[in-house]
Amino acid sequence: MAPFARLLDRRGWAAFLGLGAVLAVLVPLLNLLPETSPFHLPNYLVPLLGKYACYAILALSLDLIWGYAGILSLGQGAFFALGGYAMGMYLMRQIGRRGVYGHPELPDFMVFLNWNELPWYWYGFDHFAFAAAVALLVPGLLAFVFGWFAFRSRVTGVYLSIITQALTFALMLAFFRNDMGFGGNNGLTDYKDILGFEIQAPSTRRGLYIASVVALGLSFLLCRFVIASRLGRVLLALRDTESRVRFLGYSVTNAKLFAFTMAAVLAGLAGALYVPQVGIINPSEFSPANSIEVAIWVAVGGRGTLVGAILGAGIVNWVKTWLTGAAPEIWLFFLGALFVLVTLALPAGVVGLARQWRNRRRRPVPVPAE
Repeated sequence: MAPFARLLDRRGWAAFLGLGAVLAVLVPLLNLLPETSPFHLPNYLVPLLGKYACYAILALSLDLIWGYAGILSLGQGAFFALGGYAMGMYLMRQIGRRGVYGHPELPDFMVFLNWNELPWYWYGFDHFAFAAAVALLVPGLLAFVFGWFAFRSRVTGVYLSIITQALTFALMLAFFRNDMGFGGNNGLTDYKDILGFEIQAPSTRRGLYIASVVALGLSFLLCRFVIASRLGRVLLALRDTESRVRFLGYSVTNAKLFAFTMAAVLAGLAGALYVPQVGIINPSEFSPANSIEVAIWVAVGGRGTLVGAILGAGIVNWVKTWLTGAAPEIWLFFLGALFVLVTLALPAGVVGLARQWRNRRRRPVPVPAE
């Protein structure tokens, strides 16, 4: 029981399991109700909620390194997109002769561009296990190599943010090229099935949603485990006084590299779960603006809390879904104003505001002297 108590207290476990039951069990059950029922959850909302769960995993990955290690990476969108492309390649290989051109091996965009054979880096993606492994390993490997050079060179602060954003932009430009073999600006789309199940079927959508919620729960517990460990205390110390941690003999490079690589793997996982639910992956997912938006999610929810990252991702994307339908021309202005408002008025985010309100309620009321 002691290891579990280190992750969450009793109230925390009760909230975690209760919310998990609602999201993973109640939501699919509501979707199974007859359409005439007032409690029926429409089919289109299931993948939308699944997309929010993927965004929450992505927000967790940034909160781990920004909120606890003080590393503001503006490249999480790149790791998310790499995981998405790995899963998209698997889904494209499953199409086979059902494509527009009916080629047994080549995706439609390769036939259209007069490719004669499948590139070597597409081999193996006809197997789900291989694609899932690549979706985690490629973002992790890229983060490890990039972080090794950056952290050994003691690149920190805004300089690290700039070079991670440059990495994202470079990958976006590369994936826009048709000769890269990833579909160019159109990306990868028109998926048919996943693991033999029709991808557009309501039952498949429910399965993908449940997988996303379970992955979110496990990602949250994994982050809590790291934070509650000795490494987590080192990361917190790095955030506050890096020079003192180095003076005490801890390996600053190794601690940062572990957190940075782990965050990239989580982002890749989020991307792999995201693509089957939205039905497309293209180079726009590498856009630096997407990585900045992830930072806004974490800031709105409250960085350094994990729960805040999940709340921020859900709140901001729910508002985005509503606002892009009601008034799409003002969404970016609203997003910028929201970030400025949170920075000036709510530096601790929604979770910090809730904690302040709770502490005020618990504060004893002074009794006037007679």
